[in-house]
Amino acid sequence: MKELKKEDISQEVFDLYDDYAHNKMDRKEFLQKLSLYAVGAITLPALLSFISPNYLDSISVKSNDPRLKSEFITYDSPKGGKKIKGLFSILKDTTKKLPGIIVVHENRGLNPYIEDVGRRTALEGFVTLAPDALSPLGGYPGNDDDGRAMQKKRDRNEMLEDFIAAYNYLKTHKDCNGKVGVVGFCFGGWISNMMAVKIPDLAAAVPYYGRQPSQENVVKIKAPLLLQYAGLDKRVNAGWSDFEIALKENNIEHEAHFYENVNHGFHNNTTPRFEKEAADLSWERTIAFFNKHLKG
Repeated sequence: MKELKKEDISQEVFDLYDDYAHNKMDRKEFLQKLSLYAVGAITLPALLSFISPNYLDSISVKSNDPRLKSEFITYDSPKGGKKIKGLFSILKDTTKKLPGIIVVHENRGLNPYIEDVGRRTALEGFVTLAPDALSPLGGYPGNDDDGRAMQKKRDRNEMLEDFIAAYNYLKTHKDCNGKVGVVGFCFGGWISNMMAVKIPDLAAAVPYYGRQPSQENVVKIKAPLLLQYAGLDKRVNAGWSDFEIALKENNIEHEAHFYENVNHGFHNNTTPRFEKEAADLSWERTIAFFNKHLKG
């Protein structure tokens, strides 16, 4: 049987996976609907394997990269989950304090992809902290399906407090210069938007395909925003028009980029939703944005 390629898969399959990944159906219903697209030489197991994350072959910065000091730490989150584990990463050879970046996971806990993003960001000259909001439940369980089920058990506003606490931890860390930004993906995009609402001195926020805050909350935003959206992401993009109006009415510094013909999750290089050209361009813009607002 030939190896599946993205071109072999219809857009409906990616839309179906997006619904499943965002808890709009359970696994049984997902597999039933997915089976409708297993036709000809494309079997259901092959289709399921193709659209599932491949962490083993997709990590770009290994956990033992000699350029980095990367280790798990625990910090206090009194308004959230009490004790939260996070991956702390910094260049080994740094001789000065660095700006900090909080890296926020999707709706499935601190999986290997987000750990990798934390290390990638540290290599750009930032001290990073990638928290695991599943810490009170035992932490990321080793697979995304169970991770999603676990994260549904937590209150999202309590999880927001966990990431605000991460900001406070990093801002006062001995290796941080006090300037801290945030980048987040999907659920983490919403968290990034809300951290901009809740933290007056947040230095910068980069939400990737994240739900927008309510209009009454937009007025509270002080941080500059770099908003990254997937062109095919109808679910999240539906909130953009009102958000854009509120940002402009309140004179909030922002720039938004829509990457055409790519799906929600296009930055995640562990799934076939990944689009290298859009992911690379968006990441170049992200690092340039942080360099401007955290190092400038």
